[in-house]
Amino acid sequence: MDPRGRCKKRGGNGTVITRQLPRRLAWLMWLALAPGALPDAGAFTATLTKAAPTIIYLQVGVGTFTPAGSTYTGSNGTTVGTPAANPTINKVTATLASGAVGNGTAQPMTTDSTAANSLYDNFTFCSVPTQLYIGGFYRTAGNGQKGSINVTATVPAALTDAAGDTIPFSQISWTSGGNGDTTGNGFLPEVFPAGTFVGGGVQTVGTIAENQWAESCWTFSYQNTVTPAAGTYTGRVLFTLTLP
Repeated sequence: MDPRGRCKKRGGNGTVITRQLPRRLAWLMWLALAPGALPDAGAFTATLTKAAPTIIYLQVGVGTFTPAGSTYTGSNGTTVGTPAANPTINKVTATLASGAVGNGTAQPMTTDSTAANSLYDNFTFCSVPTQLYIGGFYRTAGNGQKGSINVTATVPAALTDAAGDTIPFSQISWTSGGNGDTTGNGFLPEVFPAGTFVGGGVQTVGTIAENQWAESCWTFSYQNTVTPAAGTYTGRVLFTLTLP
């Protein structure tokens, strides 16, 4: 599909029959160190037809909709299913050679997620393995009076290895974009903007408006401004979308 053919707003028809609150997703950061910046783009948003009951859906990496024949209909009129829980914890990783550790040159990270297409209209939105899909929706029977809800990330203070060595989580940052997103077609500003993890806290990483589908693709990098001991460092971030 030509990215320029993707409309900014398309109504999703059908009635969602499930209610999920809160929605939480775990996500694993993996950083391997041997011994011894990408540009911003945009986000896709679409206005959904209001319907009861209220439902929220959050997907970071791989997600699941039940098979066609259920009650959520995408923008092109095809029934793509109803949101369901997915236990997958996707990883984002980087491996540094010994001569590159701590030299101040940011290192690109890749993901094991295979989620490239939007479940809204099956558009190939993210470029894997360099981008991680993040998206979801907030659907109600209201007319916008309920406002927006936030997506938050609960972040450990540091990545750790088996020996107890640490790397601050603030060494991990991301840019945000998606195929075909430009200011001209209305896909800016960002719904899930670029940022840097705040270690040891909870931070807001995006906002979804009432009766809105929103999605972006994140490209991660390791800032590489510290010189930790050799090892494999891991840490898990928990993303949450909650109704007030």
